[in-house]
Amino acid sequence: MISGGALVYVFGFAIDWQAVPEATERANMPLFVAITVLDKVVFFLVWCLVQASMVRRFLAPVPRRQIIAVKGGAELARALNNSVSDAAFFLGIWQLCRAPLQSVVAVTTLPFVAHFFVLLIQGSVALFFVPRDRVQFSAVAGVVAFGWLMVAAFAVARQIGATEKLYSLLRLDWLDGRVNLRDLLPYFWVFGGFAAADVLIQGSATRAFGNPIDWIAMMSGIPVLYFMMLLPSFGNFGTREIVWANVFHGYGDEASLYAFALWTNLIFLIMHVLIGVLFLNRAVALFADLRRTRDQVESVRAPILRDALDP
Repeated sequence: MISGGALVYVFGFAIDWQAVPEATERANMPLFVAITVLDKVVFFLVWCLVQASMVRRFLAPVPRRQIIAVKGGAELARALNNSVSDAAFFLGIWQLCRAPLQSVVAVTTLPFVAHFFVLLIQGSVALFFVPRDRVQFSAVAGVVAFGWLMVAAFAVARQIGATEKLYSLLRLDWLDGRVNLRDLLPYFWVFGGFAAADVLIQGSATRAFGNPIDWIAMMSGIPVLYFMMLLPSFGNFGTREIVWANVFHGYGDEASLYAFALWTNLIFLIMHVLIGVLFLNRAVALFADLRRTRDQVESVRAPILRDALDP
């Protein structure tokens, strides 16, 4: 409902459709499109390889190419909704590994935890330097405060033993002995590098579009963007535009900020479809082979001879 309201607000009231072409004319569109495509490719590769690494390390040593095929096929659903795409990936890995679904969800969401901490540190540092007259400081501070509140709540829950009870209820006790902070440290470094690349790429995209955003401001605004993208929405339309136009209000007129976010969403939508179509056939063929193999295994396990009295 919230994302639906955001979509109606942005496309029905907020965007001045007559000003969008004027804002687009000021942009170096070939360069902007190239940078935005690079943004999506880097995002896909980093998440794909990190999730594949965690699945192979903590869940089952399945071939990396099979995990990549599932991840790529799930990108087609991201054109509709981020949550639907993630759910499709979870189910695909569940079929691939044949592990308990709750274990699959726990392992495949570990990268989100690592990325969350990196974004939280990024936003916390940026708070001390962000130009408050040009950035919506309250939004950044609110997201950072909420993030640290979540960390504190988890620490308290762990201290009183609530997390252990939850792990036991979900049969995730093995996580305590198999996954520790030392094992996750390399992934924090990966997402630290990804965060730096994210700021660089998106900041470069704003310069190509003609409304350059300061690097510190970009550093502070990206955590807000990711936080708002947790809301279910159609291809992030509505939420991205609202965040961009409000958080970075001091870096351009409203029309150009909305136009930037709108064009970004459109390019991402096309990339989701292209990546999904590229990997979908491989993913479907993979699951067909898995199903065929399991049927053959079951037939081998069945008794060759039956009792004559069996019906």
